[in-house]
Amino acid sequence: MGVMRFLLTHGFDVTPVNPELAGQTLHGRAVAARLEDAAPLEMIDVFRNSSHVGALVDEAIRLGASSIWMQLGVVDQQAASRARAAGITVVMDRCPVIEDRRLHLFNH
Repeated sequence: MGVMRFLLTHGFDVTPVNPELAGQTLHGRAVAARLEDAAPLEMIDVFRNSSHVGALVDEAIRLGASSIWMQLGVVDQQAASRARAAGITVVMDRCPVIEDRRLHLFNH
């Protein structure tokens, strides 16, 4: 939830997606059950095991996401290739909070 808080503080409109927590709220935001319930999508920040990334990427492509950010330890080269071929920016094995501290990527 620290990453979500960070993104909210930096002006991102965040919709958490988790079928097990759907209907609850996190940081004042309603949790959606499915990715399509959170559309339109700009950035998808993936906190799932790498084995689940392929299906998420395929759905992100279908829903027209602009970028996919896979958290530390989350890597799927084949899914990343499909996303890039669809024009989606992909970041793997990185955390936006850590990268912002290092590179100042977001609004401050």
